[in-house]
Amino acid sequence: MKIDVSDFNRLAVTLAEVGPRTFKAAAMVTEKAARDIERDAKAFAPVDTGNLRASIGTDIDVSAASISATIGATADYAAYVEYGTSTMAPRAHLGPAYDRHVGTWMTALDRLMSGVLG
Repeated sequence: MKIDVSDFNRLAVTLAEVGPRTFKAAAMVTEKAARDIERDAKAFAPVDTGNLRASIGTDIDVSAASISATIGATADYAAYVEYGTSTMAPRAHLGPAYDRHVGTWMTALDRLMSGVLG
């Protein structure tokens, strides 16, 4: 009995190449979504002095095994503006920006995975 392992070898090479390419593409898709959310959050933020808008930023962290993006504001009163208080109505900016882009981000990731998994 003879076993031809050339197909398995080609599969191993393909999987070794697809993994890093897919990871890099997922990182790019995530970064684009995060930057789009940041841009819209700044556009939606109420402006009095401009401090809140200027404090909105994005931190992208891509390590060997994970991809994360944190979008937020460093102004100490940002949460009060976003969620409101007992005396002030909310003026959400981060939430609506996230809502606007999360669907596109998830669709892009789904397409990316569909291409990998077939």
